[in-house]
Amino acid sequence: MYQEERLFAILQHMQAHQRISVEEICELFQVSRDTARRDIVKLEEQGKILRTRGGAIWPSLNKDISGYRDRLKAESDVKRNIGRLAASLIHSGDYLFMDASTTVLHAAEQLRTDGHVVVTNSIDIAGLLSPKQGSTVHLLGGVVHPYHRFISGARTLEMLRDYQADKLILGTSGLTPDGLTNPFEEEGYVMKEMIRRADQVIVLADHTKFGLRQFYRVAGLDCIDIVITDRPPAEPMSEALRRHNIEILIAEGENER
Repeated sequence: MYQEERLFAILQHMQAHQRISVEEICELFQVSRDTARRDIVKLEEQGKILRTRGGAIWPSLNKDISGYRDRLKAESDVKRNIGRLAASLIHSGDYLFMDASTTVLHAAEQLRTDGHVVVTNSIDIAGLLSPKQGSTVHLLGGVVHPYHRFISGARTLEMLRDYQADKLILGTSGLTPDGLTNPFEEEGYVMKEMIRRADQVIVLADHTKFGLRQFYRVAGLDCIDIVITDRPPAEPMSEALRRHNIEILIAEGENER
């Protein structure tokens, strides 16, 4: 096995187990301790892992921040399925908060009900829903972040404090037993205020979001009512969700139904 192949396999193992020891690398790939140590050093130089005494751990803080357009393409079929299930929970006449997540955009595309009042900080969701008959869209004011397609700032929070909604459809960049996280503190403030002002909080999170911890903690699991995902999360995430009495809904593809 070439080193690049081995490094990829080590990362796959660490994604599943969060850590690896020198001894495990030796056993898994039949290499010497010196080779195992060189692999760990190489992965640390690439910024992929954190070296520890006797091995390495998976970094708990995820710093990969893709642009909105790239995130919209990633796992698009999965996000579309999650969005479809989220839209099925919305009833005509519901007042809604929608954040600027790409998965929430898919939920907005799948809405087949009407009579909604929608409050959002998403440029794209406002553009998508505002032409539709029978609903009203409030686009929050503030500072536009064009690369990530959201609006935030003091004015955004000031406007939000005047609203109340039946349901919040919320995306997340990371979901751990400690709660919801986001890479952007200013966007996190908006999400936190939406959570405070919604009667029901529905979080949309595909399987890649479980276990990811971003820079800013938005809220604990006690603030969530429903999580919609595409795969049952592994322990200890499942146990944490059950402990907080959070309903877990699994979205299936159209060809799976």
